[in-house]
Formats: sequence, structure tokens, C-alpha cells
Amino acid sequence: MGGRTTTGPISTLHRTWLRHPRWSLAARGAIAAGIAWFVGVLAPAPLSEYPYYAPLGAVIATTSTLVRSVRDSLQVTAAVLAGAGIARAADAFLSPGAPSVAVVVGVSLLISGWRFFGEMGTWVATSAIFVLILGNADALEYVGSFAGLVAAGAVVGIGVNLAMPPLRLTPTEDALDRLSTVLADVTEDLANELDARQDPSVDDWNRRRHTLRRALDLGRDESGHTREAERGNPRVRRHRRWADGQQVRIRELETVVASVDQLTSLLVDAAEPVELGDGLRASLVRALRGLVEVLRADVRGTERGPLVDRFEEAVQDFDGRVRREPPEASEELVSAASAVALHRAVAAFRG
Repeated sequence: MGGRTTTGPISTLHRTWLRHPRWSLAARGAIAAGIAWFVGVLAPAPLSEYPYYAPLGAVIATTSTLVRSVRDSLQVTAAVLAGAGIARAADAFLSPGAPSVAVVVGVSLLISGWRFFGEMGTWVATSAIFVLILGNADALEYVGSFAGLVAAGAVVGIGVNLAMPPLRLTPTEDALDRLSTVLADVTEDLANELDARQDPSVDDWNRRRHTLRRALDLGRDESGHTREAERGNPRVRRHRRWADGQQVRIRELETVVASVDQLTSLLVDAAEPVELGDGLRASLVRALRGLVEVLRADVRGTERGPLVDRFEEAVQDFDGRVRREPPEASEELVSAASAVALHRAVAAFRG
């Protein structure tokens, strides 16, 4: 895909950097936190008395995508103000001590579930405790400084994200590779059991399906993060082919997962699995093993195309046998539905 074919020490370093996105996250966070600290120190009093709160906002902003960092910054500022308001209300009506802390935390945790705060909801309780315990000397000054510096730090973090926008391509690539590997393993197990005429174990297949489902969910999540990171991100222009290829690949794998799941339902889940004839069984096994070869091939390699061709030929052979050699009534639905599922997998690879 784009940006991954050149050689030399600089390109090698660049690929290594891309493969370890935590490094760029740490760099952005460190830069933003350092700048935010100076912003806090140089701010007018009383903000300059609490400069250590500015890096909090900076870190929150830089750990998100470019678009999400703006939303997260607004949410955390609102959560800080909400928590401060709860703490001040409790301080006005309750004496300091365990009861007031319990009330503040309880109310804060209830409020933190409000959808408006999103993932930043935990900051309601954090802010409330900070203000309740540390803000008694000059409540308004402390609350204003706390919220203001967190917001200022978040603005710094957004600026760093604009200068160094994150693009989560490598984690998505790893997740898709993992999904493809798990899917290939499950498909190979199905082919081997059919070839050996083994009685399928429903419990074993449920475990395999659970592993496959987790890999699929991770692939979808990472692909969603990549799509979000692309919004307003100038870096995506350099990696457009890579990013677009990942979106094509997740759709492709989703379809193949559905096809393999349908085959498993037909061949494993039945109370009395249908016994296919020798010719149909052997042809289906060849098609499944062809699918395994495609799934294990390098998606950027030249050998993948011929493997897809070979897989399609195996599917056509199986479909042809189903049409030429009408199966017994008990086999008819299973064999026809299996052919449809395999054709869907072929269509996924053909795009």
C-alpha cells in the first residue's frame, strides 16, 4: 500500500515509526504537556499558581484523533465544571468529612453517565473530589483555575494534533491480519474435519466462533478508528491507498466471515449433520482449502490474484457437481446453500 515500498534507512525508520504508533502518541503527549506547562506558568494569576493542571488537558487532547480531540476537550471541560459545581454545592450544605465526600462521589458518578460527557464522564467525580478537598481556601479562584487550565491545556493538545495529526493505520493493519489468520484457521479446521469425516464437536466450534467474533470486532473497531482519524487529517493524502485498502479489506473479511459462518451452520450446527457424497465432499474440501490459501496470502503480494482464481475455479467445480449430480433430498439444501456461501466469498475478493 502507499508509503510502504521504498527502501533505505530513512524509509526503514519511517516504517518502524508507523508500526509503533505508541511512540508518536508519547511524543505528541510529551510535547503538548511541556508546552501546556509553560502556558500555565506564564498565565496571569491566579492561574499561574496551578500550572500543573494544564498538562492534564493537553494529554487528554493528544491521546485522541484530530476530530475527537476537539470533542474530548469540550467534554472534559464541561465535566470539570460539573464536578466543581457539585463539590461547591455540597460544601455549602454539608460539613467536611466522610458524609460530604460520599454524597459528592455518589452524585458525580450518577451525573457522569450523562451521554453528553461521553468517555470523559469520569472527570466529573475526579474534579468534584479535587475541588472538595483542595479548593476550600478560595473556592472560586481554585475552580476557575482548575477548569481554565485544563481547557487551555486541551487547546495546546489540539494544536499539537493539528501539527502532528495521528493516523492509526498500523494497529488497523495488525487487527486485519489477525482477523484473516483466525478466519483461515477456522476454515482450515472445517475443511480438515470434513475431509476426515469427523463428527463435529459443537463446543469446539462455539469456542472457534467466539475467537473469530472477537477478532472481527477488533478489526471493525480499528477500522472505525482509522476512518475517524482520516477526517480533517492532511497525512491521509500520503497514505490514501493504504487507508482505502484497509476499508476494502474489512468489508471483504466481513463478507467471508459471514460465508464461513453460514457454512458452519449448515455443516456443524445441525442436530444430525448431513453426510455429503464423496464427490461433493472432496470438491467442497478443495474449495475451502482454496479459501484458506487466499486468506493466508499477502494482501500486497502478486500471488494473491492467482490464488483467488484457483479458489473461484474450485467453487465453480463444487457448484457444477451440485448441478450435474443432484444430491439426495437431505443433501440438496445443504449443498446448494454451501455453493451460495462460497460464491459470496469469491465475490468479496473480486470486489
